[in-house]
Amino acid sequence: MALLLLKLSLTPILIGGASLAARRWGPSIGGWIVALPLTSGPVTLYLALDHGTAFAAGAAQGSIAGLLGDATFALGYGWLARRHGWPASMVGGFGCFALAAGAGQPFLGGPPVVLFALVMVAMAVCLRLAPSTTATATGVSLPAWDIPARMVIGTSIVLAVTEAATLLGPQLSGIVAAFPVYVTILAVFAHRLEGPEQAIGVARGLQVGLFGTVVFFLVISAAIEPAGIAAAFGIAIVAVAAVQSVSLRLLKRPAPSAVSAQ
Repeated sequence: MALLLLKLSLTPILIGGASLAARRWGPSIGGWIVALPLTSGPVTLYLALDHGTAFAAGAAQGSIAGLLGDATFALGYGWLARRHGWPASMVGGFGCFALAAGAGQPFLGGPPVVLFALVMVAMAVCLRLAPSTTATATGVSLPAWDIPARMVIGTSIVLAVTEAATLLGPQLSGIVAAFPVYVTILAVFAHRLEGPEQAIGVARGLQVGLFGTVVFFLVISAAIEPAGIAAAFGIAIVAVAAVQSVSLRLLKRPAPSAVSAQ
């Protein structure tokens, strides 16, 4: 019961906070915030508490592969949003996620650092190929149901993933935990209510912020069995904070103009 209450309280707080931040500081900052392990981190913690540290270590490796899927989701959504509405952009983004996450499958179960290095390089390529954007915070009046709807949808998906973990196994649970739940919600709502440029801003923020999350899961996969749950998550949180302090400065710089919409 205590674990269920943690899921029901922590998840909506995180997604509500990210949504409010996007309204205050712009869509790219919102995307950057949801790049943090807001879904996959708590899911991995719940898996460690429910199934043990070995299971959580395997899930963390799966999440590293899943993060490559997140980066390609953002790349696909961003380019599709230039010409299409949110339904086509979302479906195309999900297709990109599935292809990229599947490409990481052969490297699961091996040394985590090898998968980490491959994903880091691929994510950098995705960021370089992403469409540029000048999206900023807007004064658009959003409906009262906007943020509550995001919180309900996000919490429902987190509960579904953690409940299905036994059937999925550790690595597939990790990949599913990295599914771009929060960024999809932010991008779709921004696209529908504020326009494609705002959705592209969310996608770019996600791509920049993912580098810290990859480091987070590298630490979890390598440290949770020898060091234990508390120490591994403590070190991982410090590591992601250090990387994100750098990525935030990168996000505030103008996007490269070499790859732009024609």
